[in-house]
Amino acid sequence: MRSTLGTTLLAVCALPVALVAAHAQNPVMNGVRAMAQRQTKNIVEAAEEMPADKYGYKPTPAQMTYGDVVAHLIKEGNNYLCSATSGQKQPDAKFSGTDTKDKLVAGLKDSFKYCESVLAGIQDAQLSDSIDFFGGRKVTKGMAALITVADWADHYSQMAIYLRLNGHLPPTAKKGMD
Repeated sequence: MRSTLGTTLLAVCALPVALVAAHAQNPVMNGVRAMAQRQTKNIVEAAEEMPADKYGYKPTPAQMTYGDVVAHLIKEGNNYLCSATSGQKQPDAKFSGTDTKDKLVAGLKDSFKYCESVLAGIQDAQLSDSIDFFGGRKVTKGMAALITVADWADHYSQMAIYLRLNGHLPPTAKKGMD
């Protein structure tokens, strides 16, 4: 009885050390996953904030509509980039900027869930692996992960500007207003 209790206590005490060690082994991908969580929240909230009748809005004729930005994030942003980074097949997603807000927001949420699931399986030791990328170029998984994070930041700022031009605050501007 005493040795069983001692073994159990030792195992319970060692568990946090094992978790910290596992976390420390993947600081880069843990950072990417943390960025994914933050950007998922901000981008989805931005998509929900824009009124449905403004999804056709674009500041100038040369720019994408708000709906086009969301559709782009689903297909080329999340599904393609997370697929390329992970080496997994991307979901077959048919979206257009003219789809309804509800369809686009649901697709956006699904695309972020896909990213979360595939990014969960990537370890730092794999970041130097070579993968096929846009136009048949070869890049590392690490480069693809960095491009993905940059893409989220780029499109969130675009969405934030569109929201402000339509009299709405982007999610990150509301943080202090709660």
